[in-house]
Amino acid sequence: MGELEPGESRSSQRLVGILYDERMCKHHTPDDDYHPENPNRIKAIWSKLVANNIPQRCVVLNAKEAADQNLQAVHSKNHVNLIRNISSKKFDSRRNRIASKFNSIYFNEGSSEAAYLAAGSVIEVAEKVAKGELHSAAAIVRPPGHHAEHDEAMGFCLFNNVAVATSFLLDERPELGIKKILIVDWDVHHGNGTQKMFWKDPRVLFFSVHRHEFGCFYPANDDGFYTMIGEGPGAGYNINVPWENGRCGDADYLAVWDHILIPVAKDFDPDMIIVSAGFDAAVGDPLGGCCVTPYGYSVLLKKLMDFAHGKIVLALEGGYNLDSIANSFLACMEVLLESKPFAGSSEAKPFESTWRVIQAVRKKLSAYWPALAEEIPLEVTNPIASPLPHLLISSFDYEDEGDKTPNTVSENTVAVVQDIIEPLSRLKVEDGHDQAVAKPIPWRSELSKIDIWYATFGSNMLKRRFLCYIQGGQVDGMKEPCSGSMDRNPPKDILWKIFSHRLFFGRESSRTWGPGGVAFLHPESSVGEKAYMCLYRITLEQFNDVLFQENGSSYEMGSPAFDLADLQTVTNQGSISLEVFKSGWYHNVVYLGKEQDIPILTMTCSLSTFVSFKSGKLPLRGPCKEYANILVQGLMEGQLSEEEAIAYLEEASSRPL
Repeated sequence: MGELEPGESRSSQRLVGILYDERMCKHHTPDDDYHPENPNRIKAIWSKLVANNIPQRCVVLNAKEAADQNLQAVHSKNHVNLIRNISSKKFDSRRNRIASKFNSIYFNEGSSEAAYLAAGSVIEVAEKVAKGELHSAAAIVRPPGHHAEHDEAMGFCLFNNVAVATSFLLDERPELGIKKILIVDWDVHHGNGTQKMFWKDPRVLFFSVHRHEFGCFYPANDDGFYTMIGEGPGAGYNINVPWENGRCGDADYLAVWDHILIPVAKDFDPDMIIVSAGFDAAVGDPLGGCCVTPYGYSVLLKKLMDFAHGKIVLALEGGYNLDSIANSFLACMEVLLESKPFAGSSEAKPFESTWRVIQAVRKKLSAYWPALAEEIPLEVTNPIASPLPHLLISSFDYEDEGDKTPNTVSENTVAVVQDIIEPLSRLKVEDGHDQAVAKPIPWRSELSKIDIWYATFGSNMLKRRFLCYIQGGQVDGMKEPCSGSMDRNPPKDILWKIFSHRLFFGRESSRTWGPGGVAFLHPESSVGEKAYMCLYRITLEQFNDVLFQENGSSYEMGSPAFDLADLQTVTNQGSISLEVFKSGWYHNVVYLGKEQDIPILTMTCSLSTFVSFKSGKLPLRGPCKEYANILVQGLMEGQLSEEEAIAYLEEASSRPL
């Protein structure tokens, strides 16, 4: 057992390490503008722990910078070089420009040091636990890491701290006897970077529970769906539990632990557990929109203590409400020190959607983990939460009855978060049908005077379905209502045309319709192809609102996504991919010609995405029954018979690309 530094102490029951270093606070926005991922996050946690005498009961560890060799085990050499040098003077003039090329990233003069310390500190605590010098440990680090990919920083993450530490123990220190590691990622966002780094590695069981909403929640892709289970020798060792909605709380998470994670962990029998401990699923978080309490986190952690002889490392990821992350981290530290949950209780029941997701995950993975093949007793799944709207209210306005902690987020912070990170959080506003009318927005006034034809090929062919995008509401089969447009006037005219484009159906499921594929149009025309399309004459302002809704975005519309310059560009070029919707499924606006001298536009996937469908990288799936019924009704409005409509859709969904 290593010696302690003067002034450090040990718990009489368990040896628990803790690491915090204010040098990681040097990473902040270049102009000190507000950003949710800021130094106050770790300061708040440390202050809460100090106030509750936690450090005095722990082994306090010193932060260490990671070595390039360790970082390059999971990241490219180019990426490591960039992060190492980005804070140097030679990058002063182009640092912001480089950051803008990444997804939700900023850099400043302290970013390099903080990133190296964050990754190195998780290595440090993990190595101490692996050696047996500590029973468990926690690293209060930033910037977070689980979104960072092999060659790319993203989602506030520069290096993938947990992946770096995992690779270090497995590949650099095999003599420590850590041969199997369970990574539990309970951050509200999917750990896309970590997943990819161990995609084919059976030594690592990666488990992530996160808001997904059929690919509409950050990072807004299919990577976090339950069908993503690993590949080759790693097949079955990647487990995603994708929430279909927000407001999931203690009961939902505990159900997932009891019916997925715990049975699999028993079979996997890990030598160590590393938790990507994001606390943005906590009550009151401005990005997460979920309801996990400090008590809930403590129970989740306590259940993991039964494995790997309690060898557990916590590495901070997200979490943006200062009170929530501080209280939640404190609850977890009490578990590590005393091996018992934080005081509290929960009488809530899981959502019906939670049981649906659990059953889907168990079915998909039952071939790899026999414990998941057993039927869950009906009396277990019967008690469900009373129906709640799955359109999220903003956490700033939400106050859980069980959470008496004052919310320290200011009104000014709310406004800034709306501007900066609403595209990241993909939060929706409950009661969206009561849109507040703000002061007139110049771009709206300008674009309201310009008409276009919006050519539809999917469910929007049915007029009453399309009007949901204009006037709000939903039709039978839709999982949630549309918010509608600012201008709720109906289309000025409607007509039908046939275009020489290929219709097809893809994706596993969608937020609007649930399991089953949705319609896409090949962005390029082809002789011999035939697509029936319903054209609505609407304003360019309304088209922007439809674009926002169709791409699952809650981006603040301070400016249009598609303006007059874009209209000129698409008329000349034939198509334009909208950067603001690059994670959306319908971000490619395609020009189809003119009718009555008015441009005809549609929205579909990009050509590169079509290639991914054709190659099998993205799934081709037929439509679900409810969606297909809407398509048939729409085509019948366009004068096709029911038999003709069904035959048309069957051909589109079955013919190879």
